[in-house]
Amino acid sequence: MSQKFIKSKNNNQYNASYGKYFATAVYDSHFVGTDELAEFIQRQASVKKSDIKAVLQELGEAMKHFFEMGQKIKLDGIGIFKVGFSSIGVDKIEDCGASTISTRRVLFQPETTRVVTGQTRKDGKVKQKYVNAITLLKDVVFEETHDNTMNAEPETPATGN
Repeated sequence: MSQKFIKSKNNNQYNASYGKYFATAVYDSHFVGTDELAEFIQRQASVKKSDIKAVLQELGEAMKHFFEMGQKIKLDGIGIFKVGFSSIGVDKIEDCGASTISTRRVLFQPETTRVVTGQTRKDGKVKQKYVNAITLLKDVVFEETHDNTMNAEPETPATGN
């Protein structure tokens, strides 16, 4: 399988890229839930689906606990998760507090891998050219589609997964 994309034209006349074409991601309407994720992992490892689901459930609880402690969480091969928030500006320092926090979110920084893309020689020295590739996306293949809806199957009611 591959990540699908369509070609779309920038029609915003106030944007510097007006009139240019860009590849735009198209996603399947299906969300992968805990059950499906656990089923997939079960096929890849020697652990039962019920055990995987229990671990995934506890992962969410553990993350919440460490976020409440003001800590960041690093999952090898995935990336770093941390708390982010916005706050309302106030005139006096004594008015700035937890009550001024307006939005909360989880920030995610994916793990990256340094990938050498070439090398050059200058003054007898070899200099490598490289990019930092997001580890989770390193081997993802991209494919153009003409179906920008990609509704694979009708959604079923949520089951609390």
